Amino acid sequence: MALIHRTTLKPTKVELLADWLPTRPWYHGPAAPELAKAGGFRLDDPAGEVGIEFMIVTGGSTAHLVPLTYRGAPLPGAEHALVGTMEHGVLGTRWAYDGCHDPVLTAALLALIEGRAQAQAQSITDTPDREVARSYAGAGPVPRLGAPVDTDDGTEFAVPDGGLVLRLRRVLTAGSTAPDGAVGHVTGAWEQPDGTRVRSLFAVLQAG
Repeated sequence: MALIHRTTLKPTKVELLADWLPTRPWYHGPAAPELAKAGGFRLDDPAGEVGIEFMIVTGGSTAHLVPLTYRGAPLPGAEHALVGTMEHGVLGTRWAYDGCHDPVLTAALLALIEGRAQAQAQSITDTPDREVARSYAGAGPVPRLGAPVDTDDGTEFAVPDGGLVLRLRRVLTAGSTAPDGAVGHVTGAWEQPDGTRVRSLFAVLQAG
């Protein structure tokens, strides 16, 4: 269970993302965005060591889904995926990573899709997020994922032993749903700049 601390964070997550997002190939927005947090959820690390958050930020008319992990020490071999470091008022220095390159997050995402994990509220300790929905129609656990590959609107993981691909939507479209024939998916809610709350497809597992 992730414990949510009410404390300071310098720089803030949104401040980190304002510098990092424009460098991503799937980013659709201004070069110097004014970001606002619009929603998201958390997943628990079974080992209790890594923070896992799926954050949604809006900048102008575009919403982006940003999976992040927070660690108390650098993740070996993941220098390319480092978003930045923050000073946490309780935990000290935290290394924030693009979670698609962190095996703790990808394992947790598969557990969510398969129904072995429960999405947690973004800012409240030990509280399920009932707005996050998932499905899975596979006959067994998803085999290992390949390395993440960024596209112009998301990140893809091949499933080498299953003929499948897991697609994470980075650019969100209000009202989007899983395509016909999807093996699994995750959807959730977020708030548009005008205050309207909408649902979107976050991730889909389907034939490659």
